[in-house]
Amino acid sequence: MRRPLARRIAMAGLGAAIVAAPGAPVAQPDAHVPWIGYLANEPTPDSIPVLRQTLRTHGWDEGRSVKLYYRYAQGKVDLYPQHAEELARLKVAVIVAVGAPAIEAARAATKTIPIVMVSLDDPVVAGLVTAPPRPDANLTGLTTFAAGLSKRRLELLKQAVPRLARATALWNPASASVANDLRETQAAARTLGVELTPVEIRADRDVRDTFTAVQAQQPQGLLVLADSLTLANRERIVTFASRNRLPAVFPLRDFADAGGFLSYGPNWTDVYRIAAGFVDRILRGARPADLPLARPTRFELVINLRTAQKLDLRLPSSLLERADRLIE
Repeated sequence: MRRPLARRIAMAGLGAAIVAAPGAPVAQPDAHVPWIGYLANEPTPDSIPVLRQTLRTHGWDEGRSVKLYYRYAQGKVDLYPQHAEELARLKVAVIVAVGAPAIEAARAATKTIPIVMVSLDDPVVAGLVTAPPRPDANLTGLTTFAAGLSKRRLELLKQAVPRLARATALWNPASASVANDLRETQAAARTLGVELTPVEIRADRDVRDTFTAVQAQQPQGLLVLADSLTLANRERIVTFASRNRLPAVFPLRDFADAGGFLSYGPNWTDVYRIAAGFVDRILRGARPADLPLARPTRFELVINLRTAQKLDLRLPSSLLERADRLIE
């Protein structure tokens, strides 16, 4: 069941509470205690707590044998390079970079500090690596991207809304991996008897125009493709779908937690455990170039029953039984 709001806020605050203001002076890392830099858009309930806990199981106790330094962009894309450059100046032992903007900023800031990426994109198509499954230079980590996931999400939406004949796919054309995913999903839509029309979202400032374009299509459902931009705008997207009574399927459970109807995607706890494993091996001397890229092994279906009720949807028992989590 869904965590109580107070607990979720408290967990997120674990990371946010120790974020220094941009440009604030920070002491250099202790020569005997490695520092881990963490760069992301925002703290989440499954990021810092899971990272800390998993590192602890590997023998890295924060404050004693390792220190973590957090930097968050909080929706301000121009802060990523600034934060990444600061982490590089601090000479942290490793940088954990979450999402495309963070990964790109970290790569631009350093060619020597190991980077553990958590990517939503296909790393080869996105140009992050050139020879899978072995990463290049100072970059390794994992990707949550997998072929066929959006197709599976559309199938779940069709199961929840059998009358679905017209749907809109919300996607960011700046992501080459999302473009490939969209083509595969459109082909799958035809086999399901669904006319799937794409609508682009290129930047935060375009969201309102994007919503207007979606409304003009009068779809019966909405499919949101995984991307750092759509994730950062999840509250606005979920609110739009709710106000327009659009059954929507999302790529990550963050959307369902925000009130979205249905999500199918990687289990974030699994993702951050894997990321912590990379950090552990690097701190023990492994080179990023010797650590093959990984993918999460656990995926979860989350259904927001409160949203389903607002949409007057009667969900089949077969779908409810397959859900890993029901939000009531």
